[in-house]
Amino acid sequence: MSDGPVKTRRDGAILEVVLDRPGANAIDLQTSRVMGEVFRGFRDDPELRVAILTGGGGKFFCPGWDLKAAADGDAVDGDYGVGGFGGLQELRDMNKPVISAVNGIACGGGLELAISGDIVLAAEHASFALPEIRSGTVADAASVKLPKRIPYHIAMELLLTGRWFDAGEAHRWGLVNEIVPADRLMARARELAALLASGPPLVYAAIKEIVRDAEDSKFQDAMNRITGRQLRSVDVLYGSEDQMEGARAFAEKRDPVWKGR
Repeated sequence: MSDGPVKTRRDGAILEVVLDRPGANAIDLQTSRVMGEVFRGFRDDPELRVAILTGGGGKFFCPGWDLKAAADGDAVDGDYGVGGFGGLQELRDMNKPVISAVNGIACGGGLELAISGDIVLAAEHASFALPEIRSGTVADAASVKLPKRIPYHIAMELLLTGRWFDAGEAHRWGLVNEIVPADRLMARARELAALLASGPPLVYAAIKEIVRDAEDSKFQDAMNRITGRQLRSVDVLYGSEDQMEGARAFAEKRDPVWKGR
């Protein structure tokens, strides 16, 4: 595994990314820029198919912005690097699955980072909050994301009060897919990653692009862009070897061999 505040480990087609900064895994500008480069590298590497994001240690996933760095001069509107804060939530064309394995406290920007994953696992002791309101600032990304993912009145309560909630409540509102014992969290994340890595990467890319494109579209407008092959990943899929392989494998009653082309 690589060194530094952002550690990476490759296991075949799976990339593990560990945010591991002394103290609480808070993110300063430099760490955010490193994370952006890591996730851009993952996005652009044809040999990698799935990423797992977690925090170092067992207490914190990520508490968000590094306030000590801010006090030392890091500007809140500074250069976060490609992908925005944490390198993931604004990264364009991220058409590969990302699993967040929340191993402890995820608050503020750390919560926003966690729900940037496509699948979110949480250790039983994980806890969450959007405490920005208490320091006179706004949880900007959460203000965009939460009302689209959970009931509006719940999202507004969490944003307006900044109260803490546990993994059980996060699961109940749909922010978390599964709650896992802490000592099983990474094993479960790797199990899911292996399942996804064995699947059709071009289909995953098409799903993610369709979801993004359709987010603010009327149903028929979105469908017209799909059937008209106006989305790049859909166009690639429809003309791919993998689509033919899927049909042949079904007809021959065997497992398909995906090549990503």
